[in-house]
Amino acid sequence: MTDKRLHILATGPQVTLQDSGRRGHMAVGVGRAGAADQAAYALGARLLGNSTRSAAIEVTFGGLRVRAKGELLVCLTGALASATVDGVPVGHAAPFALADGSELELGMPSSGLRTYVSVRGGLGVDPVLGSRSMDTMSGLGPPPLRVGDALPVGPAPRTLPHVDVAPVGKPTDDPIVLRVSAGPRRDWFEDPSALASTSWTVSDRSDRRGIRLLGEPLTRWPQSRDQELPSEGMVRGAIQVPPNGEPVIFLNDHPVTGGYPVIGVVDAVDVDRAAQLVPGQPVGFRWVPSYW
Repeated sequence: MTDKRLHILATGPQVTLQDSGRRGHMAVGVGRAGAADQAAYALGARLLGNSTRSAAIEVTFGGLRVRAKGELLVCLTGALASATVDGVPVGHAAPFALADGSELELGMPSSGLRTYVSVRGGLGVDPVLGSRSMDTMSGLGPPPLRVGDALPVGPAPRTLPHVDVAPVGKPTDDPIVLRVSAGPRRDWFEDPSALASTSWTVSDRSDRRGIRLLGEPLTRWPQSRDQELPSEGMVRGAIQVPPNGEPVIFLNDHPVTGGYPVIGVVDAVDVDRAAQLVPGQPVGFRWVPSYW
C-alpha cells in the first residue's frame, strides 16, 4: 500500500464504495451489490488501468468534495456532473491529475444520477467476501463515506492504456425504453403487454435496492389476486409487481428472494441505463421479440 490517500471533505445524498460486485454467495443469502451502473464503473477502471476488483466511489446526485494526499490520477464516469479541481473545470471520461493537496468537487449532474470517481490503484479498503462494495440491503462491506474519512489508495498497476478521452454517450433526462424478457410469472397478469404500453414515471422512493415506478397499475387474473407465492430467487433486473400493481426494477442491492410475481427481466445492459434514472423521469419498456 502507498501513502497516498483521498480525504472526504463533503458528501452528497449518498456516497459509497463499489466495485464489480460480490458474486457467488446468493445461495447463502448474500447479494451481489457492486456499482449500479456497471458499464460506467468498468469504463473508469479501464481508463486508469485498474482491475474491476478495484474500489471506486459511487456518488448519487453530486455533492462530493475530496482532497488528495500525494499526486493521484483520477477519472469521472457515469452521470455527467460539473467537476472542478481547485476551482478549474475538469473533463468527463478522461483521466486527469489531482496534485497533492488539491481538491476535487462535484456538482449536481446535468443528466443521470450516479457518477463514479475512480483513482488509479483503486481505493484500498479491506474486501468482505471478495468485494469492496457496500451493500445497502445487508450492510456488508465498507460503510457509506462520511466527512473526515481518509481512503488509502492502492499501488498503481503496471500498465496504463493510452487513452485520453473515451467517446461515450451521456445519460439523458428524456424518456428511455428498457428491453425486457418474459418473467416466470407473466401469466399471473391479465395483460402482460400493458407493461410496455403504460407510461411509467420513476418514484422518489427509489434507491440502490430497486426503482419504484408510478403509473396505471398492472392487474392480475382474478384467480391470482389472492394467491401467494413461496419465496423465489431474484436477480438484478427482475421486475417484481407488488399488490398495488406498480412495478419495481431490482438493482444491485436487491433482496435475494421475494414473494411477489416477476413479470419480466430487464436486459443486463439496460439495467445500467436504469441505474441512471432520476426521480420524476419517464421510462418505458419494450418486450424482446422472443416474448411473442
